[in-house]
Amino acid sequence: MTDGLEKVKKQIRFLSVYAAFSSMLLIFALFLIFRMEKQTDKLSVEELTAKRINIIEPNGQYRMILSNKEKSPENLFYGKPIGIPGGNRPGIIFFNDEATECGGLVFSGRKDSSGKYFASGHFSFDQYNQNQVLYFQYLDDNGDKKTGLYVDDWHNSPTFPEFRNQYKATEKLPAGPDRDLRLKQLMEPLNGDPAFAHRVFIGKDTDKSALINLADKKGKTRIQLIVDSAGAAKINFFDSAGKVVYSLPDKEYH
Repeated sequence: MTDGLEKVKKQIRFLSVYAAFSSMLLIFALFLIFRMEKQTDKLSVEELTAKRINIIEPNGQYRMILSNKEKSPENLFYGKPIGIPGGNRPGIIFFNDEATECGGLVFSGRKDSSGKYFASGHFSFDQYNQNQVLYFQYLDDNGDKKTGLYVDDWHNSPTFPEFRNQYKATEKLPAGPDRDLRLKQLMEPLNGDPAFAHRVFIGKDTDKSALINLADKKGKTRIQLIVDSAGAAKINFFDSAGKVVYSLPDKEYH
């Protein structure tokens, strides 16, 4: 009877020590978890490999997305897709306070089976609820290069998604005068003023000329500063029909 009691006492002492040790381990683990949770807002790594990184606001709304081609986002307008699919533009996409895409940095470069290549780089900022109005762009279609800074005008209404949907629907109409008229009305919605217009271009064209083009609100170039591929410099003044009305120098030097 005494031996049995001693065994029970030993088991109780063992369980007490085990319980105390387990409790200490649990408290230590909880302390570590709490410490880790407090530090999760700051993460420092030497190298990060990812297919996509989402920068979000506290409510989960996108603010910026960095991704590869496959994971690139579709165009969003007030947080909803507008029919332009994702998976085709590696880079960084920006979103405004209303979860609408408002610009980005995208790029490409590839060669097809025939050996011809196409490369591009594009860094843009969009007008509110419209398309891009300030952008740097490089396009190279197998050696035909155009590179520069663009400043554009866009109409205020309809919004870009509405304008794009109307344009796509009109393009699907049978070829003929009615389709042509509707396209013209879309592209020149108010007294012949275009839906959008290139107002400023500073860069290099496919003829390897360095240019500064300044255009009116209809997108018609009115002043052009040019140094052509042979090194000749000139300033041209155009009328609204695109005809040169004056040039400097006003005569050829030999």
